[in-house]
Amino acid sequence: MIKGGMGNIVKQFQKLQAQLAKVQEELAQKEVEASAGGGMVTVRVNGRQELLSVKIDPEVVDPGEVEMLEDLVAAAVNEAMNRARDLAAEQMGKITQGYPIPGLM
Repeated sequence: MIKGGMGNIVKQFQKLQAQLAKVQEELAQKEVEASAGGGMVTVRVNGRQELLSVKIDPEVVDPGEVEMLEDLVAAAVNEAMNRARDLAAEQMGKITQGYPIPGLM
């Protein structure tokens, strides 16, 4: 009885691993976008939390405003990363719902 129960748990875990791997691959194909400074700086990040692009409105490129531009880029990247984390947690949550997996996401 115990042996069969353990075998079932192993099969469920293997199935869960396969589903998680599939979700991670799907996340790599998804993108989120965020901007700062009223759209002056926009960044795109994929579901793996990799920065894909940074777009800067030419109007904000003023040599005297470099520090502000750096702050806007950091703010936009951080917001896009937060959105990518939320997306990953949502997708993983669909798979892991009902499984007690400590520390996941």
